[in-house]
Amino acid sequence: MNQMIIKGAWANMGDANASIPTPEPVISRPMFGAFGNAGSENSVAFAALRNGVKEVYGLKKKVVAVSNVRGLTKLDMKLNDALPNITVDPETYVVTADGEILACAPATSVPLSRNYFLF
Repeated sequence: MNQMIIKGAWANMGDANASIPTPEPVISRPMFGAFGNAGSENSVAFAALRNGVKEVYGLKKKVVAVSNVRGLTKLDMKLNDALPNITVDPETYVVTADGEILACAPATSVPLSRNYFLF
């Protein structure tokens, strides 16, 4: 009896901001492979509609032309429109944003900082 194992449905996930291969906690989550065609059915590909791009590339997604974007700026973003004046003092390395000092205390302990950690 032949069996097929598909390693694309679930995968280990951890902290998205971690810079090492195995951040803790490691949690299994469904990945894009677990959802079949749901991704193409529930999303849109923004592309040029000329020359039959949908047929040329065999896209299953709905293809929509992008419009009215040439005049958009950072100020048009709903959740990321901040434009602070950031300065760094070249002598003291003090960083300020709009005149407010940005500082953080040094870490007292760092996760996964043992002498020997096998990935």
